Amino acid sequence: MPRWDVTDFGLGDFDHFGLVLINLAEEPEYCEKLMYARRGQTTPLHTHARKKEDIICRHGELTLELWAERPDPATKGCEFTVKINGIAKACRSGESITLLAGERITLTPGIYHAFWPGGDDCIIGEVSTANDDANDNFFVNPDIGRFPQIEEDEPPFLKLFSDLV
Repeated sequence: MPRWDVTDFGLGDFDHFGLVLINLAEEPEYCEKLMYARRGQTTPLHTHARKKEDIICRHGELTLELWAERPDPATKGCEFTVKINGIAKACRSGESITLLAGERITLTPGIYHAFWPGGDDCIIGEVSTANDDANDNFFVNPDIGRFPQIEEDEPPFLKLFSDLV
């Protein structure tokens, strides 16, 4: 059964740092999710220690900022390689790339990435190795938490993914 989630990354500013997620499959070996973001919403710069993921632009345009390692002004512009649509492409740390609908990028553990819609909105797909949102998201900004703090004033009608973690 799909599970859904809404996050502001603990920053309390959903209009600028917000994402809606639907986990379609969660297995020990892999997961699949759909994400939705609208203009102005950024998923902040982060990496994963274990997760390898394909991020797929399903609708609209998706812009990603990529770093080969933890962002540092000394390494900005350093070249590294990622696969876009299965083909190895050279990228530079700190620069942005844009995916059009139907295109995908493969990110290996340790590549830092942030992403946002290149237009009014974007539907983003992800297929990855096992997903562990509670323990395998490492954000550059230490104030960020993957799950928002929600103060409930009545029992939930439908539980969010973070209610189950």
